[in-house]
Amino acid sequence: MTVLKYVSLAIYALVCVALIVLTLIQNKDESGASGTITGSSTNNFYDQNKGKTKEGKMKRWTIILAIAFAVLTIVSSIFYIA
Repeated sequence: MTVLKYVSLAIYALVCVALIVLTLIQNKDESGASGTITGSSTNNFYDQNKGKTKEGKMKRWTIILAIAFAVLTIVSSIFYIA
């Protein structure tokens, strides 16, 4: 059980560092909430294919790492309670 605890802790640390790095290197979305209120979004080719760009892939990996972070937080708390 202790080996599993240390392995999950090491994975948790790697996920934390990767999440921090990915978050810091992403560009800020200019439109944000005000863009949705004013309706400044256009329906062009780039907006439809954002997921295939570098920024789209980084955003997807950030979401995946955030979910892994949440799951590993719960798993770590279970290991340290028991």
